Formats: sequence, structure tokens, C-alpha cells
Amino acid sequence: MALTHVDDEGRARMVDVGDKPDTRRVAVARGEVHMRPETLALIEANRIAKGDVLTVAQVAGVMAAKETGRLIPLCHPLSLTSVDVRLTTRPEASRVDIEATAATTGKTGVEMEALVAVSVAALTVYDMCKAVDRGMRIENVRLAFKTGGRSGEIVLEEDAAAAVRGEEGEP
Repeated sequence: MALTHVDDEGRARMVDVGDKPDTRRVAVARGEVHMRPETLALIEANRIAKGDVLTVAQVAGVMAAKETGRLIPLCHPLSLTSVDVRLTTRPEASRVDIEATAATTGKTGVEMEALVAVSVAALTVYDMCKAVDRGMRIENVRLAFKTGGRSGEIVLEEDAAAAVRGEEGEP
């Protein structure tokens, strides 16, 4: 399989998507921030000195998704139709789970937007809590599901696909 972002001489290039049809595109990405139980308890009690960690990280993730084309050199700037970032505390695992769903109708996918949203939300959790827990770990940032375009549906985590199908109808 040939790399699409490399020309015949091996130089990086932005792919020309001008002739591709517009289709509905949705991507779900996920990640985790692992921490000490005491840190998670402070987040849940909204007792972190910098403020409401979960809300600030959610907003940061949405803002980051909208800036993906400026952050990742060969990504096309997209007109997103929606971005949803959810942070869920998991006391039994001493972590915060992050899930981002990005959607658009266009010529190229939104996988990078979803992944950037998760990554920046996770970095925001770390930044806001590092004064009390420098041992936090950002882990398992990954694409869980995507649909739309020529490659169609890619299901890496069935529950993510089911959630999108429930919200969007059959893609």
C-alpha cells in the first residue's frame, strides 16, 4: 500500500481531495489518564486549585479539534459539524477516561480531529493536576471507530460503533 502523504520523490505533501465526494464522516477516539486515587478524589470533589478539571479539559478538547488543521502539518482544515468530548472518572481503576466524537460532511475524515481532542483533553487533565500528582500517565490514545468516505466503516471497538449508530442512525 502506498503512502498518500508522500510524493513520487519521497517528499511530504498534502493530499488533493478535490475530486472526492462529500460524505458524512464520524470518528470516535479514546484515551486515559491514570493517576493516584487521591488525585482522582480531588478531581471528583472539584478541589484542584486550578479549577474544574473535567469541564476545562472538555472545552480544551473541543477547541483543539477545531484547530487540528493548524496543529498537524498535512491535515486539511475541516468544517466540523460537531465535536463531543466526554470525560468519565473511573475510581475503580484510578483514572479518567476520555472519549471524543467528531463529525463533518466533507471530502476527508475526522479521525485526526477526534484524536487531537482526546490528546489535548488528556494533557489538560495532566496540566491542571500536576501540582498534586506528577506521576500521572496518559495512555492508550487510539481510534475506536470511523465511518464515511471510500474506506467506509472501520470498527476497532464495537461499543463505539454501536454508540454512533444509536446517535446517528445507520451510517
